[in-house]
Order: sequence, then C-alpha cells, then structure tokens
Amino acid sequence: MQGWFSIMIMIGLGAGFALFSVVLSSLLGPRHPTPEKSAPYECGMPAVGDARERQSVKFYLVAMIFLLFDIEVAFLYPWAMALRDLGWSGFIQVVIFVTLLLAGYVYVWRKGALDWGNETTRREDTRKVA
Repeated sequence: MQGWFSIMIMIGLGAGFALFSVVLSSLLGPRHPTPEKSAPYECGMPAVGDARERQSVKFYLVAMIFLLFDIEVAFLYPWAMALRDLGWSGFIQVVIFVTLLLAGYVYVWRKGALDWGNETTRREDTRKVA
C-alpha cells in the first residue's frame, strides 16, 4: 500500500500544479485581447500563406528516414553499455547491424531520397557538367 500512496501523492501534486497554473494564468493573463495579440507568432516573421498547403512527399520521406535511422542508432547505446559482457559475438553482431544500416543509408542516398533540389535545376546542373 505504501507504493500506491506515493503514486497518488505524485498524481495529486501534478493535478494541483496544473490547476494552479490555469487559475494563475486566468488571473494574471491579458484581459483585452487585440487582433495583434491574438495573431500567431512565427519566429518574429509575419505569417504568410495558408497553413494547410500541401507539402512535398520528399519532406515526409526524409522525416521517416530520419526516424528510422534515429531509432536504429538508439539501439547502439545499450550495446555500448554491455560491450564487455557481450564479447566478440556481440561485437560481430553490431558490426553487421551497422553495416546493414550503412547499406540502407547508401541505398536511400543513391535513390535520391535525400535530394531537396528542384528536378529541373538538377538536370540543368548535370548538363553544365557534361
């Protein structure tokens, strides 16, 4: 029962802090919003265009590739912590893992998934070189 009591105390403290923050912001916050105060703040730049415009598929592809490689690299940390316990077999397994990861990266790079330039610009650049 002691473990549950400490969990309930933490939940109570979290809920109390959230309630306190909401009440304090309503008491101390602005009372007369103007259109300028209600406008979205975008890093000091005025908002331009529609927020719902279509993004390129390459943006999502690069984001998914980043997540894939980021998660795979996160598996290297536990391996590094247990390196002495794993011995040579663990080392060989991680070398194979990193080799497959590198092969995937080279494949994605060769397919052009990481190129952000415009297709016409790339074609013109290759014509200039040749």
